[in-house]
Amino acid sequence: MNHKRDLSIEEQSECAQDFYQNIAEKLQTRWKVPPEKVEKAMDQIEKYIMTRQYKYVFCPETTDDEKKDLAVQKRIRALHWVTPQMLCVPVNEEIPEVSDMVVKAITDIIEMDSKRVPRDKLACITKCSKHIFNAIKITKNEPASADDFLPTLIYIVLKGNPPRLQSNIQYITRFCNPSRLMTGEDGYYFTNLCCAVAFIEKLDAQSLNLSQEDFDRFMTGQTSPKKQESDSFSPDVCLGVKQMYKNLDLLSQLNERQERIVSEAKKLEKDLIDWTEGITKEVQDIVEKYPLEIKPKSQALAAIDSENVENDKLPPPLQPQVYAG
Repeated sequence: MNHKRDLSIEEQSECAQDFYQNIAEKLQTRWKVPPEKVEKAMDQIEKYIMTRQYKYVFCPETTDDEKKDLAVQKRIRALHWVTPQMLCVPVNEEIPEVSDMVVKAITDIIEMDSKRVPRDKLACITKCSKHIFNAIKITKNEPASADDFLPTLIYIVLKGNPPRLQSNIQYITRFCNPSRLMTGEDGYYFTNLCCAVAFIEKLDAQSLNLSQEDFDRFMTGQTSPKKQESDSFSPDVCLGVKQMYKNLDLLSQLNERQERIVSEAKKLEKDLIDWTEGITKEVQDIVEKYPLEIKPKSQALAAIDSENVENDKLPPPLQPQVYAG
């Protein structure tokens, strides 16, 4: 690809993808290489090429990858106050094994930036994801589901704030062997990482079940979410008491939301009454300005054969005549 460096990054990406596809087809059709050996050969080819081309095609100056990296990092820093409860993360970091898995997941997602080959970067994402699944499994004492995995991955990204996240995603998308992205667990975990980043970029008050006022205060640093009451308890306190305080806090939040809804409902009712009165007044003003006049019923026209004094001036009607043939 040395002679193609003058091309745009999109054109270089197309050349790399076409090259991977052509080599794989020749290995399978011409030389009849088994699929598992084709995959290993393609991994070595990708490693050989991208190790040498990395400094030219990773986060090139001709793209806005670096600008996106800074925007994502700034966004994640601003969201440092987001708690696992807000994201409905089914992970209990008070369990030592779970806490260890969370640390390993964060380490793996950060380590992704140090790798040069797209496959190695994907391997970091896969290891991170497996640690997440293990953390969920230990917490829930049952296998994790996809609904549990994505919120936890979002939490790990927020907590780790991986460097050059967008550049790494773009690099993998542009220069990874397409068969690896379209099939297998590597492709699945990479797709979830892209979804997690997209969620973080668009995250708002509704996403976290917060009011817009609270969300704005958290984002500006005016205040921070209330620390969970259970964090201040000693380890000897039973789980029932901790759960009771959590439920009381939840009820308090629900009560505040209900009061806001009632206030908005009353405001809406007042607006409807004002609107009705305004329409009624406008109609009355129009009626007064343009009063309705009821004219008397006009006299019906007389029939031709009815008694009419003016009929005397009409000529007599024609009489039928019979002519002999």
